[in-house]
Amino acid sequence: MLEIIILIEWLILFTAIVATTYKIHEIIKDLKNEKDYEKADLFQTRQNWFYVLIIITSLCGIGILYIFLKGTIYESHFFEWLNLTVRLIHITFGIAWIGASFYFVFLENALNRTDGVRDELAGNLWAVHGGGFYYLEKYKLAPKKIPKNLHWFKYEAYFTWLSGFSLLAIVYYFNASSYLIDPEVLDLKPLEAISISIISLIFGWIIYDQICKRLSKNKVIFTISITVLVFFAAWFYAQVFSGRGSYIHFGAFLGTLMAGNVFFVIIPGQKRMVAAAKKGETPNPADGKAAFLRSYTNNYFTLPVLFVMISNHFPSTFGNDYQWLILLGITLGTAGIKHYLNMREKEQISIWVMPISVLLLLGMAFITAPEKTNEENCTTSVTLTDVQTIVNKRCIQCHSSNPTDAVWKVAPNGVKYDTGEQIYNLRNKIYQRVVVSKNMPFNNNQTEITQEERDLINCWINQGAPK
Repeated sequence: MLEIIILIEWLILFTAIVATTYKIHEIIKDLKNEKDYEKADLFQTRQNWFYVLIIITSLCGIGILYIFLKGTIYESHFFEWLNLTVRLIHITFGIAWIGASFYFVFLENALNRTDGVRDELAGNLWAVHGGGFYYLEKYKLAPKKIPKNLHWFKYEAYFTWLSGFSLLAIVYYFNASSYLIDPEVLDLKPLEAISISIISLIFGWIIYDQICKRLSKNKVIFTISITVLVFFAAWFYAQVFSGRGSYIHFGAFLGTLMAGNVFFVIIPGQKRMVAAAKKGETPNPADGKAAFLRSYTNNYFTLPVLFVMISNHFPSTFGNDYQWLILLGITLGTAGIKHYLNMREKEQISIWVMPISVLLLLGMAFITAPEKTNEENCTTSVTLTDVQTIVNKRCIQCHSSNPTDAVWKVAPNGVKYDTGEQIYNLRNKIYQRVVVSKNMPFNNNQTEITQEERDLINCWINQGAPK
């Protein structure tokens, strides 16, 4: 009964907030029609706060729904769809944010700064896209009159980070014992692991922000300092969390720096510049320079972050004994490729950057390659029947048409090992996850597969996987 009352109260509150937000939207529209832009901006700020309230109440609603479903057969299904929904939101806003970053850095790099450029302009650019021609101009500081419809690029960053952190909580905080903690790395309690996660993101931003404020005047020292910070983050997370958890936290770390740049530096600086221009004052050039620096560093972080987003599908990276070095190698390689593309847009091509970056990535592929087993260690022939016995004992709880696991009610990723034929067809995947990366069985070896059983599967593969 109490749950029903809470649900009704939540529905009333949520409806009131949405209705108020819509009413404010109508007021803003009327004020703009009356050309009272100052008052419209004031109501726009209020509307933004109501958007925040909508997000908070939505999260509360999800929590209430979970209370109803906890302990029922729908609990795991609820988390699966929550994961799916938030992941889709995260990817959608991430594409928009990274796309905007790529575009504006390209725009900055490709500006015509010399040919027929007016004194008040930093440059211009002609472009063709989608069957139309576009002409863009960048001002050195600001135009004499700020247009009423000034487009901002900020919510892509905000919602990417918010959805990303929500996904971190859904997958890693709610399942800390399974995904975040590895007792062989560091035996932590879930609350300890979650606390380290949150504190590291906060302190990571503080340190990075101070580096930008204090060392950015010297390009070499600044670059080295940021590189050292990134190196330390990769190493630190590898000493604390599971391989998968350390990779995703490295991505969360970079994503926090990027979103922090937008929220704490870029947007406030741009607001001050717009306010000054509206008053007829000269904007402070320092705001523009600070925003440019943060935007440019964000651009170099994009490819490493994209790699982390897909890395969970490639256990040869996060499951390797040298996983943090592999992560750094891929980070440097992808950042190097982004640097090459930036230089190319400026028509300042370096012949060394791209080859070194590609060689670095190829080196990571070589390091993560599986080692061939010494055939002398395989004293007996292993058959598919032998492997199926191991799979039925250690894997079928989850990877089946009818899983018996308490968490997985549907086979993860649709992978099923009910028959010998299914096992044979997926032998390479089994080898990669069970023998090479050893990150299966799930939940820190939940079914307690032995090293001898892993070795048998290894021998079976190396003997040509006989049926």
